[in-house]
Amino acid sequence: MNIIDFHCDTVQKIFHIGNENLYENSYSVDIKKMINSRVTAQFFALFLDRELIKDKKYNIYDYTKEFYKVYSSQIKANEEYISLANNYRDYEENMKEGKMSAFLTIEEGDFLENRIERLDEFYKLGLRLITLTWNYENCIGYPNSMNTNLMSKGLKPFGFEVIEKMNELGIIIDVSHLSDGGFYDCINHSKTPVIASHSNAREITCVPRNITDDMMKELADKGGIMGINFHPHFLGNDNVSKIDHMIKHIKHIRNKAGIDALALGSDFDGIEGELEIANIGELGKLMIELEKSGFSPVEIEKICSLNAERIIIECLK
Repeated sequence: MNIIDFHCDTVQKIFHIGNENLYENSYSVDIKKMINSRVTAQFFALFLDRELIKDKKYNIYDYTKEFYKVYSSQIKANEEYISLANNYRDYEENMKEGKMSAFLTIEEGDFLENRIERLDEFYKLGLRLITLTWNYENCIGYPNSMNTNLMSKGLKPFGFEVIEKMNELGIIIDVSHLSDGGFYDCINHSKTPVIASHSNAREITCVPRNITDDMMKELADKGGIMGINFHPHFLGNDNVSKIDHMIKHIKHIRNKAGIDALALGSDFDGIEGELEIANIGELGKLMIELEKSGFSPVEIEKICSLNAERIIIECLK
């Protein structure tokens, strides 16, 4: 069964630590582990911790460009196994050649710094998904928060401009980490499906990073999907990322939003705690438990890849 994962932070670790590589490493995602799970596409995030970047007195634009160089060089060094992909045509061609696809994403939209022309620049570099905010207010909008006033705030004027430009270019809008108000602005304003690349059900685990039943229904009605996040605190109430908890969230989302709204967004190498699925090479454990829990082969395939492929077709040009 093919696998598409919408979010990992592996390249950030390679970028910052510097003594590991994408082919084989001590992290949760590498080429060898992906081959073991028949991964057909991985969305690699350039994660930008804006406050850390500021504290180190880096320029966020220059930092992002250097980050991109590391990502690009790692893919090129492993071109026997994986190639860049910009759309579904590239994805299909890579599969025909027996290769996995790497899709470029950025997590934290403040690299734009109110300059809409940067979307064109990074689109040409292969950027195909933006997680609009991380944990800070930025030029686009506001993050999810325990503060109800902050959580209700929507997109800023520049944020609406960004949504329109992303639609025009063909860049996926990712609302994971975004405020609830910003979520609804994206849903109501975007002309293409919106996704929550690595978020779970708030009704099951009540943390702001997860989304409500109403939100997931709106997401599904728009044709969007949500990728199950393997972070222990978004799945349950302890420090262990349990498969049983994943199944509970998946069942709830299926019941409230439909099977077509489900995908994978592991957040590997960006999460902490004990993981029952320790790395991407062990995803078969989840498939076994889904089957035991009564999910049909078609439903499992939708979760693993078919729903993600639909988003790639509908959003990327």
